[in-house]
Amino acid sequence: MAATAIANFSTGLVRGLGQRTVESVQFAGDLALFSLDLLGWLCGRLPRGRVVLPNLYTIGVQSVPVVLITGCFIGMVLAVQSYDQLRSVRMEATLGTVINLTLVKELGPVLAAVMLAGRVGSSIAAEIGTMKITEQIDALRMLGANPIQYLVVPRFLGCFLLIPLLTVFADAAGLVGGWVFSTQLLGVDSSHYWLHSEEMISGFDFGGGIFKSFFFGAAIAIIACHRGFHCSAGAEGVGKAATESFVFSFVAIMGLDFLLSILVTVLQQFWFAYWYRPTMGPI
Repeated sequence: MAATAIANFSTGLVRGLGQRTVESVQFAGDLALFSLDLLGWLCGRLPRGRVVLPNLYTIGVQSVPVVLITGCFIGMVLAVQSYDQLRSVRMEATLGTVINLTLVKELGPVLAAVMLAGRVGSSIAAEIGTMKITEQIDALRMLGANPIQYLVVPRFLGCFLLIPLLTVFADAAGLVGGWVFSTQLLGVDSSHYWLHSEEMISGFDFGGGIFKSFFFGAAIAIIACHRGFHCSAGAEGVGKAATESFVFSFVAIMGLDFLLSILVTVLQQFWFAYWYRPTMGPI
């Protein structure tokens, strides 16, 4: 009896693992084909401005308030969390370096991307999923319009082009929030706050964060649209598509952030080792 139960459990476990593996491979392959189809339309004729502009407004302009508010609070939270540790070693004057460097290199791009995935990515997946189950996408095909060109390309351009700007807004709000809290409530000298930040933060740090944000925006748009196009029937299917869009986008953001951080670090080391000399300038 026990041997039979163990055998059944092992069989079910192996079957489930195999099914998950096959589904993961199918998902990756389908997502790759979807991305290639999108890339083909991006290299061809782009949609008209009247199709792109509403998406730019929805994705960019309407996301500014939540990005500013969240960025400001993140800057203040960093100030609260870092001040005691720095004060214990009498280095509270370097608080600006810790806050600003953390924001421009990591938290700013990731924060803006997560906000975009939650506010915009889920909305895109739900909107396209609703169009799919109500057969509006089939109607577009019947009218001779390609759904990828008409639905995906404008949303991709909106996410890809505007998330760097949202990243800048998040960085700026975090810098201001951390500066105000540190100088007005924690008593850090404002001149030292910005002096140490200027000495330790380079344009490469800021540019690296902006560079990563382009990839975050592309991943969010592709995953959200893909989940919308593969939405199952019913209200439950639309909700599932929106949830999967955010979850998959979040995982993609974390994975891309890890890989791109390594790439940016290697490029920065190459720059300082083979091109830039602190005492001689560019060679």
